[in-house]
Amino acid sequence: MVTGGGHGIGRASVRRLASEGASVTVADIDLAAAQLVAEEIRKAGGAAVAVGCDVRDRSSVETAVARAVDEFGRLDVLVNTAGGGGRHPEFADTGDEVWEDLIDLNLVGVVRCIRAALPHLRAAPGGGSVVTIGSVNGMATFGGEPYSAAKSGLQILTANLAAKYGPQGVRFNLVAPGTIRTRVWDDQADSLARLARLYPLGRVGEPDDVAAAVAFLASEDAAWITGVVLPVDGGILSVGPARIQS
Repeated sequence: MVTGGGHGIGRASVRRLASEGASVTVADIDLAAAQLVAEEIRKAGGAAVAVGCDVRDRSSVETAVARAVDEFGRLDVLVNTAGGGGRHPEFADTGDEVWEDLIDLNLVGVVRCIRAALPHLRAAPGGGSVVTIGSVNGMATFGGEPYSAAKSGLQILTANLAAKYGPQGVRFNLVAPGTIRTRVWDDQADSLARLARLYPLGRVGEPDDVAAAVAFLASEDAAWITGVVLPVDGGILSVGPARIQS
């Protein structure tokens, strides 16, 4: 099950997992987009079902997880990509409602999804796996304090759950992307070009770059990996936030 599977990193993750033989539940608040992705997978000979899912709503999450299990008989992997940032005032002028909304979407939403999926992941025949999409914003000072604080919270959540549920066969890992070319950058080609020059590898990331890391951490190849944060960042953390902010 991939939350946020209708767009961007989520869509790329669905495609990559399906290409490696997974039966995928495409969960997204944008049901029409999820349906298009699921249809694409089925046309290519894979197995996929689309479900509406708002990670800010516990009932919606629980219904989506139940649908995934009903459709495929079990749930082995949960990929948490649903989230987002958005523009807001400077820190001193950012109200509580912005903090509450962004932390609910990016941190508590992940908690809701894991909590609903956990009984099924614990029962998975080969052990369950949770891969969550964080951000380099949760690892260094790139601004966007509410979003960054939520993403930082995902790291300690992942570490705690890895320690707690590893003995029960469930792995938890986090992928921390840098700048990725998704729809939030539509009509901002100049900004992406400027950012690309700041990355040691000379480009911004593509959704497929992140999807490859997701597929690895979800797979049996990563069977002895849990509790890690894997930056997929083109090297930006190696040169530091001062470079990207200058």
